[in-house]
Amino acid sequence: MQTTQYLAEIREELHRTAEAVVSREAEELADAILNAGKIFAAGAGRSGLMMKAFAMRMMHLGFDAYVVGETVTPNLIKDDVFIVGSGSGETKSLVSMAEKAKNLGASVAAITIFPESALGRLSDIAVKLPGSPKDKSDNPYPTIQPMGSLFEQTLLLFCDAIILRLMEKKGYTSETMFGRHANLE
Repeated sequence: MQTTQYLAEIREELHRTAEAVVSREAEELADAILNAGKIFAAGAGRSGLMMKAFAMRMMHLGFDAYVVGETVTPNLIKDDVFIVGSGSGETKSLVSMAEKAKNLGASVAAITIFPESALGRLSDIAVKLPGSPKDKSDNPYPTIQPMGSLFEQTLLLFCDAIILRLMEKKGYTSETMFGRHANLE
């Protein structure tokens, strides 16, 4: 198969997963972000990279958004929201962080393939993203891609869609956001 054929198949896989996202869950997450004091984002591995991109865009929108584990991340308190991206919903470090966030009185939101997972059960908001688990077991979304690529890509696109929804709700444009773009580059 040619590279462009792979690209076309990936596009089709993403189309199928995007159609399966539940709008109500997405709206709950957008509302939680709008009502939060601060927003904390976390994930592990490639999912963590997608969550970093999400935190960056929320910062561009003017939210107090942070990536857990960075040296400039402040403390989490009661009115904050902790958003975790995890395909399995079972990554021990992320589950532990979610437990701590709950104990501190913050809201927890999970974006995961498995809302019935440990992370999903801990969460106030669980957004189910269709995707392929790394081990490809129990997969109703077949993929040609390796490991968790389909979930990670869907996670990035879903987070960008949340950003667009937040922009709409706040009346912002890309130009508004550009005013908060890094300028020491």
